Amino acid sequence: MIYIHIPFCKQKCSYCNFHFSTSLNFKDEMLRAMKTELMLRKDELQNTRLKSLYFGGGTPSILSVDEINSLVDEVLHYFSFEKDIEITLEANPDDLDKNFLKQLSGTPVNRLSIGTQSFFEEDLKLMNRAHNASEAESSIKRAQDFGFENLSIDLIYGSPTSNLEIWKENLRKTIALEVPHISSYALTVEPKTALENWISKGKVKSPKEEEQNKEFYYLSDFLKDNGFEHYEVSNFARPGFYSKHNSAYWKYQEYLGIGPSAHSYNGFDVRSWNVANNQQYIKKLNDKILAKEEEILSQEDQFNEMIMIGLRTIWGVDISGLKDKFSDTMLEHFQREIQPKMEEGILVIENDHLKIPEKHWFMADGIASDLFLV
Repeated sequence: MIYIHIPFCKQKCSYCNFHFSTSLNFKDEMLRAMKTELMLRKDELQNTRLKSLYFGGGTPSILSVDEINSLVDEVLHYFSFEKDIEITLEANPDDLDKNFLKQLSGTPVNRLSIGTQSFFEEDLKLMNRAHNASEAESSIKRAQDFGFENLSIDLIYGSPTSNLEIWKENLRKTIALEVPHISSYALTVEPKTALENWISKGKVKSPKEEEQNKEFYYLSDFLKDNGFEHYEVSNFARPGFYSKHNSAYWKYQEYLGIGPSAHSYNGFDVRSWNVANNQQYIKKLNDKILAKEEEILSQEDQFNEMIMIGLRTIWGVDISGLKDKFSDTMLEHFQREIQPKMEEGILVIENDHLKIPEKHWFMADGIASDLFLV
């Protein structure tokens, strides 16, 4: 599978620390550089028949449909597509006007991931989103009108401008709009963001973990009652609408990341990442030099990643897979660390897979880190 990072946005969200630029001055040069990177790295994937192509960012919907099509065509120069390939475009609601959607419906893009975040104006203003509450709702309806049934939306809970009643209404609207996939995250205060600055100056209250915990479990129960499957800590889908792309990440499959700050993984022991600087990225690719660094993952790194990722999903950690891959010493550590947590009911083994019962999923990362090799 391939991930293409589009490092441009109209404006900076208050909570975001992803790599992007609000200037489009070098957009053409960036797209040329991405095509060069695809050409230079075409042999890195073992499987050249793709089941997933994902445009993330940044804001991929800031591109024209012709530019999106051009990138898809470039991928097809070097790779082929599975018959049922999932091609996802992340999009902001304010970009999804009738003209854009009409053109996009004629491309191979068959899944939209819409950055809704909330259907309430105060939440959106705090987050400094480019869209308003009306666009949050109307963009989904328009996408459906143009034939995009495979939709995902992002929702953020635990905002200082929200509360449990507002959160319930956000979820009721989502169900009423018949969205089949939801990615939902607690509002987190990342370093060097506007949100961190506002909180440090007392302009905005800090999110409360206790409230976020309540809203997380309400989210899970409500969506399951409405036919969704909670298949990863932050992801919910109706049957048949799991994200193929993200599921492949969570099953340790290989992927190729194109664009500044994009990461790649060979499915075994090599991870690489591109420079998070647009000018450096373009300059190197103009000279046909890859703008990336890589690391060889140690056995400890691989063990910790399998634990962290597996325990965030309904599939859990394949214990037989651990036994095949890691040393007796590491397995002894594993058995020793899981035992007290199993006695507490925080971990369980089902069909030779180690899992966290869903009632403890809000603390999944902390539970997993207790099992790490250090």
